[in-house]
Amino acid sequence: MTTHKTLKSPGEAKKEFKNSTFTGHARPVKNENEAKEFIKQIKERHNDADHNVSAYLIKNNNELAMKYADDGEPAGSSGKPIFKMLELNGIQNAVVVVTRYFGGTKLGFGGLARAYRETAVAAIENAGIIEVHETVNLNIYFGYPQAQKIKNLILVKDYGNITAEKYSDAVEFTLEIIKEKENEFIGNLSDLTKNKVKIEYQS
Repeated sequence: MTTHKTLKSPGEAKKEFKNSTFTGHARPVKNENEAKEFIKQIKERHNDADHNVSAYLIKNNNELAMKYADDGEPAGSSGKPIFKMLELNGIQNAVVVVTRYFGGTKLGFGGLARAYRETAVAAIENAGIIEVHETVNLNIYFGYPQAQKIKNLILVKDYGNITAEKYSDAVEFTLEIIKEKENEFIGNLSDLTKNKVKIEYQS
């Protein structure tokens, strides 16, 4: 799978259910360590809260980590609904923590699940969802007359991004090319330059 969804930026949302205040915190992460560190930070920031319920889903090439914690709420009433929101929306490499300050009225199992789920959804919506494409990194070398044509090819056809440009005896572009479009891009690049281009893959 070369495309996945994740969060665009950190997000936060606050909701109230029967005088209990729920604050959702969501953010994109690169790995499980970042997720754990974020949960730790929220718990330290809200160490006077009754509960800091968390869930994360990490899925990289070499890492798969899925975890949720009820943090003292009835088992399955809080962490699992948050995790399910990530899973059902296909969101990965993300962590959500919902902080609860108890307002004196018990919500019951169903009420808790709804409160945590809706707060998580609001935090995720505030963060924004984006699609992330798997990319390959290339360096290409070519003559000056081709520079603008190659820029147009990459940007107009939406093949990826130029992350660096270097101009010396020849022109060097460092590229991030969407993996699904790699073969098409290289074919069009060769045609455009009449094969007068050097391509190097970055390790």
